[in-house]
Amino acid sequence: MNPDTPIREIMTTSLTTVGPDHSVEAIQELFRENEFHHIPVVDRGERLIGIISKEDVFKLSYVLSLQTTGKQYSKKEYQSLKASDIMTRYPVTLDPEDTVGLAADIFLANKFHALPIIEDDQLMGLITTHDLLSHRFGEPTPAKQEEVFEEDL
Repeated sequence: MNPDTPIREIMTTSLTTVGPDHSVEAIQELFRENEFHHIPVVDRGERLIGIISKEDVFKLSYVLSLQTTGKQYSKKEYQSLKASDIMTRYPVTLDPEDTVGLAADIFLANKFHALPIIEDDQLMGLITTHDLLSHRFGEPTPAKQEEVFEEDL
């Protein structure tokens, strides 16, 4: 992996986003139906205002289960919560021209696994630890497979 590769080349650009008034129950459903682990929260102008991880939703469910004994009460409490109640506000962001090396350094120094990519105040994409691992250890191209095979001879 070339640490100087711009994030633009490996970031995920097809994103599912939610607004601050999106229900936590609907967000949980999005996580159940999709393979992603992070959902950016955007305002009406599509500007990033927060991010929610799958772990945030799991923690909320756990805390609610400890605070209440009734399933119906927990469900009612859960249904009343919105994205703005559980999102991480002011997440660390990067620019599309920042490098994968910088993203890796930020991931190593912190306990989060996704960084929104912002350009001109607009959400452009997301880079995750999974993106970095896929970039570094992804399937080799056929040409690289032949090179590896020839070296092994």
